[in-house]
Amino acid sequence: MKENARLALVTGGTGGIGTAICRKLVDKGCHVVACYHPSEKESVDAWNKARKEEGIEIGLVAGDVSSPENSIAMIEETEQAFGPIDILVNCAGITRDSSFKRMELDNWESVINTNLNSVYYVTRPVWEGMLERGFGRIINISSVNGQRGQFGQVNYSAAKAGMHGFTMALALEGATKGITVNTVSPGYVETPMTLAMRDDIRESIISGIPMRRMGTPEEIANAVAFLADDEATYITGVNLPVNGGLFIK
Repeated sequence: MKENARLALVTGGTGGIGTAICRKLVDKGCHVVACYHPSEKESVDAWNKARKEEGIEIGLVAGDVSSPENSIAMIEETEQAFGPIDILVNCAGITRDSSFKRMELDNWESVINTNLNSVYYVTRPVWEGMLERGFGRIINISSVNGQRGQFGQVNYSAAKAGMHGFTMALALEGATKGITVNTVSPGYVETPMTLAMRDDIRESIISGIPMRRMGTPEEIANAVAFLADDEATYITGVNLPVNGGLFIK
């Protein structure tokens, strides 16, 4: 790894999109740490072994981003072990889909806490250090459904829309401090979850995408790497859609 390389923390870094982001940032010369949920320890060991077989070295830290206390502890552990965080990618997310009529409070709160509140819980402990150093890149992974809404995803759509509101406001606070804050909003992406869909459901989704295919995790990672780059100094507060034309605004 390069000396004086930027340190990037990717929450949800061992998921389908998160893994691609980690790989891409390593390729761009960053030191990368992937955050995973403590309950995933067994699968993360296999994930880490696979990355090493690819010749990629990625740090790992456990943390429940839906908990403010756990998030603070995770950031402290990361910075003690690896150094100050220069790039933060808030990628962790879950779904708990149902129609609003049938949506239980627990399914509302779990999605809001993991997908939206986590952005505050994780960003707040790194913000002061970024201000002091005069550099930071914060990239929030939202969703096309935060822009257009989606039946059965009132909780998810609300959380993902809220992420970009957070982005726009914080971008204003960081604008004179060397910190950029941006959103990437993926459309449907080929991950183990979407590949496991019934063929008819998957084909129905693809037929509604102007490019007639789902995106790849690597295409999302390319957008993140672009916004994280040292040369992207004049881009802040934007929502970069990567959706194959599914939603155009």
